[in-house]
Amino acid sequence: MRGRVRVLGARAGEESGRVAYLPQAESLRWDYPLLVEDVVLMGRIAKLGVGRRAAAADREDARAALARVDARDLAQRPIAALSGGQRQRVLLARTLVAGPDVLLLDEPATGVDPTTEEQLMRVLEQLAAEGKTVVVSTHDLAGVMAHFPRVVSLNGRIVADGTTAVLRDDRILRETYGGHRPGGPQLYGDEHHA
Repeated sequence: MRGRVRVLGARAGEESGRVAYLPQAESLRWDYPLLVEDVVLMGRIAKLGVGRRAAAADREDARAALARVDARDLAQRPIAALSGGQRQRVLLARTLVAGPDVLLLDEPATGVDPTTEEQLMRVLEQLAAEGKTVVVSTHDLAGVMAHFPRVVSLNGRIVADGTTAVLRDDRILRETYGGHRPGGPQLYGDEHHA
């Protein structure tokens, strides 16, 4: 098989920094002796290059990204000392400081309190309103229905693509989750998810 991969109209890899990724928080190690501001500045590596020091303007951008996620007061705290919700806000700030056109977020609200979840979702809604593309991978059906205008439901293939109304269709839920509604009771007699 041969072909070309294009991202935002350019060959893959040429548009470094236009796409940013926020991983699941539990997939990261938090015991490094780093300050929050340094973690946020890691989002600038694609623009700075490895081994280059951040300039004053980069640090100000990091503080602005922290302010946008209501975490500016955490800038000089050790990352290991933060709560789960604070860590998620810091990771989102790290994603934002890259200045991406496309944000890919993997379960951004997992393990955070409801207030932090609302803060995160509000920022994502603002980014979308600013013309950014925001792609969120999640199993939180209620969160999707409350905050996102469009859903692509996957299970090895595209099961549905449309407004959040598709999440009210029992057939689509069965095909997507095999009878199990995430965060809810067993559905449709599917014992292997019980």
